[in-house]
Amino acid sequence: MTMIRDATPSDADDIYRLLSGFVTSYRPDRVVFDDAAFPRIIEAASDGSAEFLVAEQDSCVVGYLLAVRMPTLFAGGTILELLELTVAEPLRGRGTGSALIRAAQARAREAKDVEVTVPTRRAADFYRALGFHETAVHLTWSTA
Repeated sequence: MTMIRDATPSDADDIYRLLSGFVTSYRPDRVVFDDAAFPRIIEAASDGSAEFLVAEQDSCVVGYLLAVRMPTLFAGGTILELLELTVAEPLRGRGTGSALIRAAQARAREAKDVEVTVPTRRAADFYRALGFHETAVHLTWSTA
């Protein structure tokens, strides 16, 4: 059975392993992850400005979700933007990712977020099946 819970500092190794298999545009750097990125995300989740959830099976982290909560003027409140969702390869397609999304949606309702958004290129059909609909194109500009 899959349990969804808040990520904790002790999940760092499992999350880094999942992250390393997830990213396509960037290369994770373990030093940056340990010294800056991971602690900041844990802190943001603890103060309510992010949701950082893990899926756990048999005491092993098998997936994670990271979403940030942003105040907006256009929506008249906060939105929760899903930034990262990944599940261990052997468990994909078995409901773990959907369970993480449903948990984030529940958290968004509790926080009274106006909406949950997700920029995606590869997983649009997955999100549509969970009730998401397309509203915009997501563009980026790199500072590098």
